[in-house]
Amino acid sequence: MGSTRAKIAVDAMGGDHAPGEIITGAIRATEELEVDVLLVGDPEQIQPHLASSGNENHPHVEIVPSEGVIAMDEEPMTGLKRKRKASINVAMDMVKAERAEAVVSAGHSGAAMAAALLRLGRLKGIDRPAIGAILPTLIAGKSVIILDAGAMVDCRAKYLEQFGMMGTVYSRYVLGNTEPKVGLLNIGEEPSKGNEASIRAHQLMAANPQIPFVGNAEGRDVLSGKFDVIVCDGFVGNVILKFSEAMGEVLLNILKEELPQGLHGQIGSALLKPNLRRIKQRVDHAEHGGALLLGVDGISIISHGSSQAPSIYNAIRLAKDAIDEQVLARLRSYSVGTTQMEVDSTVSGNPPQG
Repeated sequence: MGSTRAKIAVDAMGGDHAPGEIITGAIRATEELEVDVLLVGDPEQIQPHLASSGNENHPHVEIVPSEGVIAMDEEPMTGLKRKRKASINVAMDMVKAERAEAVVSAGHSGAAMAAALLRLGRLKGIDRPAIGAILPTLIAGKSVIILDAGAMVDCRAKYLEQFGMMGTVYSRYVLGNTEPKVGLLNIGEEPSKGNEASIRAHQLMAANPQIPFVGNAEGRDVLSGKFDVIVCDGFVGNVILKFSEAMGEVLLNILKEELPQGLHGQIGSALLKPNLRRIKQRVDHAEHGGALLLGVDGISIISHGSSQAPSIYNAIRLAKDAIDEQVLARLRSYSVGTTQMEVDSTVSGNPPQG
């Protein structure tokens, strides 16, 4: 799919390191990713950062004024209703009004999800949204998308089936897996294993021609590379996400500690520098930027509250990939009985052949 310059609304006030790190990451994205950025936030806080970095009149950056931010300890719905001009509300409104094609926020994740639902609404045929988190696997160059990673703690079987369909679309068109292998996270491989929702979800996914379902996946399979999409409820998915992030940090720290000290260590580190950089890219959660909120009628990337400039850059990259591959249009086109060929033809505007 051809790449064009996308316009992305960035919540400049959301996150532990806002607005400075958010702005730095966004500026880098405008220079490397063919994007225009709408920095949503308090102009009096944003402008000094732009000026100090020499980007006060950046041709691909626009400041969109907002008032206030949803604090991490605020109840999402209460905060959104009380602060109607908060940065996350205004950013979502930019997408709703088609002034932007996506939103990126490192602020309150619950508020970001609630704002997306309230202002953008759900896609037709999707009962509940899911957070799709991208994780590395044991196979170099191969990633797995986990969904849900925290949006829905309690899931019905139907929701899990819908997660499988949305994960299939994302894996196929953004991650480049022509025939992605979709698995349902469970305590055993047998279809009869698990709770009632898991057993029913297995039946629904196996019977759905839109989902290339290959069966249950156990915990040891998540990062093995055997699956391209792992479906689970948000409680389990969020635990997996946080655990994998912690394991990545542990691995990087172990590597640093085990490298020899002194002159030999400096020489060894210099020789291993390209390898260490690639290891960091594979296991560091900052390299993935955030997670896509699938199931809402707009592209929304939820980043870590601790995100710094590299994470924001990568979150914008995720949004740009979703825009370029027309993920939203493909999800809108999916309905019961629709084939992949029919979806592709709807998105491209060309009638199916044959």
